[in-house]
Amino acid sequence: MELLAPAGNFEKFMTALHFGADAVYLAGGKYGLRAFAGNFTENEILDAVKIAHKAKKKVYITLNIIAKDKDFEGLEEYLDFLVSAKVDAVIVADIGMLSFVKKHAPKLNVHVSTQANIINSYSANLMAELGAKRLILARELSLKEIAQIRNNVPKKVEIEVFVHGAMCMAYSGRCLLSNYLTGRDSNHGECVQACRWKYMVREVSRDDELEVQEDERGSYIFNSKDLNMLEHLQELKDIGVNSVKIEGRMKSAYYVATVVNAYRQAIDILPKKPSKMLREELNKASHRRYTTGFYYGDEDKQYVEDSMPVQESEFMALVTKDGDGKMVELEMRNKFSVGDVLEILSPDTKYFGKKLTIKKITNSRGEDVDSAKVVQERVIVPCKYLLKTGDILRK
Repeated sequence: MELLAPAGNFEKFMTALHFGADAVYLAGGKYGLRAFAGNFTENEILDAVKIAHKAKKKVYITLNIIAKDKDFEGLEEYLDFLVSAKVDAVIVADIGMLSFVKKHAPKLNVHVSTQANIINSYSANLMAELGAKRLILARELSLKEIAQIRNNVPKKVEIEVFVHGAMCMAYSGRCLLSNYLTGRDSNHGECVQACRWKYMVREVSRDDELEVQEDERGSYIFNSKDLNMLEHLQELKDIGVNSVKIEGRMKSAYYVATVVNAYRQAIDILPKKPSKMLREELNKASHRRYTTGFYYGDEDKQYVEDSMPVQESEFMALVTKDGDGKMVELEMRNKFSVGDVLEILSPDTKYFGKKLTIKKITNSRGEDVDSAKVVQERVIVPCKYLLKTGDILRK
């Protein structure tokens, strides 16, 4: 199965590739559903595709807004650019967008987004007949229902499903809470995640507001848990899923590194189950409580305590030059000091999870210092491990 990772900006793109993604999905300045991500300029898209293809990886571009007529202005020129850039596919949610792409860029592969709400074989086959190469199924399907759709569509049509990340309280992400409360259109990439807020309710006959009281199910009635299918990848492979997708273009580079690395290692050891270390790895990135969503009929999908995500580790430093087994250059991301014990996050399983005690720190002026505390300063520390550019140290 392909491991598909999010990239909200170029740093996250490089992180996803370094930690083992087979493909990356990202957006240009328009048409994507994450308007507040850093996103990519046209030159960055060109560079990303070249880098990915050199590494035998793929790049998919999101065009997954729910489009109005005005949104098609300039789209033909943008498609011409994407074809010239040799992107591997575009992701669309709107049937009109699908038709437009197939008419104006017939050689461009099209993936149909989860926003299209494909939940049955008839919809799936219609999208295939209209030219879709891949179907990203709705998140509201069980494992059994996904298997039925897989069996009922042509084998040449690929099936993709989400396996990790934030879930939406609305059907496959089609929500109007953000529009109604803030005027920001969630279906045009401007969602403010209003479902994460805490709400008050008022009885019609009363003037005062009543806070929703906490009970065994909690008070965050719209706020979904995060999806986590790390332990069930073999089941997805067995029913013919072609690509497993991680949500998170708005998440940090550290989130991308941690989650992609865990899923890469888990896929590589199939049919073996992931180790306890890998399962616990996903607690080290920002997350809400986990669920398997609709795959196995988990009825307790709502988050019950707080909307704030948690994580068990903090991103301390990024490796910026390959180590030589004696020293390594780091870019400081959070303050660390001599004597701190940092953990290595690396796609190289020889070093992943190893501990590094900081015995000395030399700053960018060649001075020995007690702490790395200047934001994004490059420092040198002793390190016996052959760490690579892009590896991470955390605490």
